[in-house]
Amino acid sequence: MDLELSDRERAFQAEVRAWLGENVPRRPLPSGDTAEGFALHKQWEKRLFEARFAVVSWPRAYGGREASLMEWLIFEEEYYRAGAPQRVSQNGIFLLAPTLFEFGTQEQKERILPRMAAADELWAQGWSEPNAGSDLAGIQSRAVRDEERGGWKLTGQKTWCTRGAFCDWMFGLFRSDPAAERHRGLTYFLVPLDAPGVTVRPVGRLDGDAGFAEVFLEDTFVPDRDVLGPVGKGWNVAMATASSERGLTLRSPGRFVAAANRLGELWRRRGAGARPGLRDDVVRAWMDAEAYRLFTLQTVTKLAAGGAAGPESSLNKIFWSELDVRLHEAALELLGPEAELESGPEAAWMKGFQFALAGPIYAGTNEIQRNVVAERLLGLPKGA
Repeated sequence: MDLELSDRERAFQAEVRAWLGENVPRRPLPSGDTAEGFALHKQWEKRLFEARFAVVSWPRAYGGREASLMEWLIFEEEYYRAGAPQRVSQNGIFLLAPTLFEFGTQEQKERILPRMAAADELWAQGWSEPNAGSDLAGIQSRAVRDEERGGWKLTGQKTWCTRGAFCDWMFGLFRSDPAAERHRGLTYFLVPLDAPGVTVRPVGRLDGDAGFAEVFLEDTFVPDRDVLGPVGKGWNVAMATASSERGLTLRSPGRFVAAANRLGELWRRRGAGARPGLRDDVVRAWMDAEAYRLFTLQTVTKLAAGGAAGPESSLNKIFWSELDVRLHEAALELLGPEAELESGPEAAWMKGFQFALAGPIYAGTNEIQRNVVAERLLGLPKGA
């Protein structure tokens, strides 16, 4: 693994750093999980697209720069180092898009990807159901064939849809063959959230934001052109999305390196008089962020050589989600009672902590991921 940047990579880094230095908002935007904040974040996403920084690794035909994976990592590091706004387009560009590139038809790619990159259409994820959270194979929402209209009628309920209250589309699994075994008979659908029969209900959160939503569908018609991948093979398609969510794309190391550096700065300002073990916690957070960065570089090297991420993405997900919680816990302890303030220069730490608590749950709970690691990486037998 070569850690030295090439001349091309250094030039790209300089271009990204200069543009972000000139364009990142001087004051943080409101939360992207509020209506006001979502609208402002969408404007920011459009500025990224106009500068061809929204999807740097995509083909130029869809708004990208055809950057390498290493250049994408460089962009992510610079993005978080600059304190740029949260990406409200992340479900589309980081999760759905890799799945579209692998399973989508040419018509789907040409119709969906440019609008996704330009933030003209933003996407929510429709995995979880009231009785099927981490058990994705247990979903009950159904799809019934409508031969006359050339499509499907969808009925059921999806929950915990990130930014579903504000997005335009949702992607998710539906049971198209109720007689099939659990992992079979599933089909992957792309659903417009303004379609007849769709009801979107915001879900209140601990931090007061309303970005989460429940989505109810009642005989919602979806044409065949919005089926992603083969009918009845949705599990295979969904696993490609899940691998992206747990592994390389959703949580790039730049995010944690930037947070660990901010934690170090907080220690230098607030560490005097702290309990002795807290210094070790701060150092461990920095070391773990750097370890995650190096692991990701190793993964990029493997992918560039034609390899695949595989079940290691589950190990990856456990690591970054638990690192995120520990890092924010250390920051809150340093802040003491001030950590509870809802405004001010340090308020972002509590917001980050509240979000970090969800990390071990979304993208498949860490308990599930440990089972995957045990069975697929360590070769241990399945539990009874």
